[in-house]
Amino acid sequence: MSFRIAVLIPFLSAINQAVPKKGVKCGGILSAPNGNISSPNFPGLYPCDTECVWLIVVAEGSSVLLTFHHFELEYHADCAYDYVQIYNGASQDQGNLLGTFCGENPPPPFTSAWHVMSIVFRSDRHVAHSGFSVGYRKDVCGGVLTGLSGTISSPDYPDSYPNNAECSWTVHVSNRTVVSLVFLDFQLENNEQCEFDYVAVFDGPTARHRPLGNYCGSETPPSAVSSSNRLLVVFRSDFNIGGRGFKAYYYSGECQQIFTAIKGNFSSPQYPDIYPNNINCHWTVSLAAGYRVKLYAADMELEDRNSLTDACDYDSLAVHDGSSQRDPLLGRWCGAEMPPPLLSQSNKLLVVLNTDRNAAYRGFSLSYIGVVPVNVSCSRTDFQIQISQQALPQLDRYSVYLGNPSCAAQMTATTFKIIARFVTCGTESQRRRNVTVMVNTLYVDFSDGQQENIQEYEVQCEPRHKEASINLISGDDRYRLNQLTERTDTNTEDADSSNADVRGQDTSDIVFISICVLAGILMLIAIIGLVLL
Repeated sequence: MSFRIAVLIPFLSAINQAVPKKGVKCGGILSAPNGNISSPNFPGLYPCDTECVWLIVVAEGSSVLLTFHHFELEYHADCAYDYVQIYNGASQDQGNLLGTFCGENPPPPFTSAWHVMSIVFRSDRHVAHSGFSVGYRKDVCGGVLTGLSGTISSPDYPDSYPNNAECSWTVHVSNRTVVSLVFLDFQLENNEQCEFDYVAVFDGPTARHRPLGNYCGSETPPSAVSSSNRLLVVFRSDFNIGGRGFKAYYYSGECQQIFTAIKGNFSSPQYPDIYPNNINCHWTVSLAAGYRVKLYAADMELEDRNSLTDACDYDSLAVHDGSSQRDPLLGRWCGAEMPPPLLSQSNKLLVVLNTDRNAAYRGFSLSYIGVVPVNVSCSRTDFQIQISQQALPQLDRYSVYLGNPSCAAQMTATTFKIIARFVTCGTESQRRRNVTVMVNTLYVDFSDGQQENIQEYEVQCEPRHKEASINLISGDDRYRLNQLTERTDTNTEDADSSNADVRGQDTSDIVFISICVLAGILMLIAIIGLVLL
C-alpha cells in the first residue's frame, strides 16, 4: 500500500498542475478495471484553452489497453495547437511519451508496459472540433505493443500458466523499421504437432499473415525477424498440463542493430533528443574473424548513479566483449561518465542501453572501428608485416603500404606482405622510455572513391631485442603519441647532457689515474737509482 501511495504522489502533482478553463471539469485518476474517457462536452465541440490529465492505474502485474472510438481535433503538421498525448506512465516525464496526435486520424491501440498510463488533452484559444472518445481496460495478457522494445511473457510467468488461456500480442513499431523477437526462456507442454499448448509467431498483425514459427516443449525457439513494422505473437493453452511458460524480448530496428562494416557510428534512440523510458536496446558489432573492435564515446548523458549504492541502478550503458550479455563485461556507465576507448578481444562487441520508467536524458553517441589483424615482427635491420587476404578481400596491394605508397605490400597466395629495411620507407629512430626504437606508420586504405577511409597503425621495433608491436592510431592516440615523442625528445636532450657530464667526469678520472701511475713509476725509478748508487 505504501509503495502504491509513493508511486501516485508525483502523478497527483502532475494532475494538480493541469488547470482547465474555469467551469470545465476534466481529468482525474481512474482505477476501475475498465472505463471510457472523452474530451469535455463530447460529442459537442470541446472548449478552447483547456488542459486535462487522466491517470489510469490498474492492478499491478497487469497492463492498460487503450482503444480510440472517435477522434477529431484541430490539425497541425506538428500538432502545435490542439492535441492528445499518451504516456506509458507519468505524464510529467517526456521519456514516457508514446505519441502526440491531432487531426482526424485516430491513434492506434496502445498497451502500457506496466500498470500505469496517462492521457493529456490540450486545446488552444482558437478552433474547436468534436474531440475524442477512448476506452481502456485492464489487460492481463495480450495487447498492442508500440514501444521501441519490451517484454512479452505468458500469464503468471515464471509460475505455471493457466489452462484455457488465449493471448495475442501485436507489436507495432515505427514504419521505418522491422521487429525482432528473441526468446529468453521457454517451457510449454510438449506435443509433436504443437496442437495443445503453443506459441505462434506471424509476419504481420494478424494470423492470416505468413507464419514464422509454431513452438512448444522446452527447446528455446530461434529468434524471428519480421519483414515489416508489425509482428503477431499468439499464446494458447488447452484444458490440462501446463508449464513455466515463456519470456521474450521484442526490439524495433531502432533498438537492435547489427553492424558488419569495418567502421561506423550509432546513438541512443532519438539522440540528441531524450531517449524513451523503459527500453532495453542492443547494438552488436560483428566483424570478420581475426578482427578486433575498438569503441569510442563522443557524447554521453544518462540518468545519474544511485546516490545510496553509487551504482548505475537506473539508466545505464553496458559494453560486453562478445555478442551476448553472458560474455565478459568491459564496463557499465551512467550519468555524464564518458567510457574510455575500449578494445575487444574478439571480433564482436555488444552495447546495451537499459532505461527505467522515469528521468530520461540526451543519451549517447558512439563510434567504432575494426582493428585489422596484422602480424608484425622485426629483426635488427627491417620490419616484416603480414595481413591475411581474407581480412581485406576487397583491397589491392597498393591499398596497404608502410610509410608511403612507394612501399606497397606484395601479394602472395594468401597474404599481403611487406619486408622493409629501417633505412627505407620513412622509418624513424626515436627514444621512448630511454630505449631506442624504430617507428613507422602502416596505412590500410579502405576508401571507396566517394569517401576517404584510411586506417593508420603505428609499427614499432626495438632492434636490440627484436621486439615488434603495432597499435591502431585514432585522434586521441595520435595526440598521446605526439606528447610521448615530445617527452622522449626532451628526455633524450637531458640524457645527452647527462652523458656529456658523465663523459667529462670520466676523462678527468682517467687523467688523474694516469698521473698517479706516472708518479709511482718515477718514484720507483728514483728508488732503484738510489740503491744502485
